[in-house]
Amino acid sequence: MNQEEAREFASRWLPAWTGNNPEKLADFYSDDCFYLDPGVPSGVNGKAELLLYFKKLLSQNPDWIWTQIEPIPMEDGFLNKWLAKIPVGKKVIECIGVCFVQFDSQGKIRRNEVYFDRSALISEIFKYNKTK
Repeated sequence: MNQEEAREFASRWLPAWTGNNPEKLADFYSDDCFYLDPGVPSGVNGKAELLLYFKKLLSQNPDWIWTQIEPIPMEDGFLNKWLAKIPVGKKVIECIGVCFVQFDSQGKIRRNEVYFDRSALISEIFKYNKTK
């Protein structure tokens, strides 16, 4: 995958993380996908399990916004450097991270691993929950 192909894919995929439409997001993934992020460090296997996770995750974060900073091509996919804007109460936490995305022969995501430092986010959520 080259940079332009990665940008084009991200222009369709990243907006699916905003809102609360887990089915739309899950459509980008293969039936036998593997997904990992700091919330599920052991990962989830398969689209059915992933959809359950996305339903919970997106319902709790319907207004976050993900944008691509830089795509870095790699075998069968790309490394995606991104910026997430995550509302917590009246504040918006900006978080930079990376994920790698690998595709199957049908163009669906077969592996997606997400990495970022979430300490500022956790700290802000803790403060927000204390004031509720």
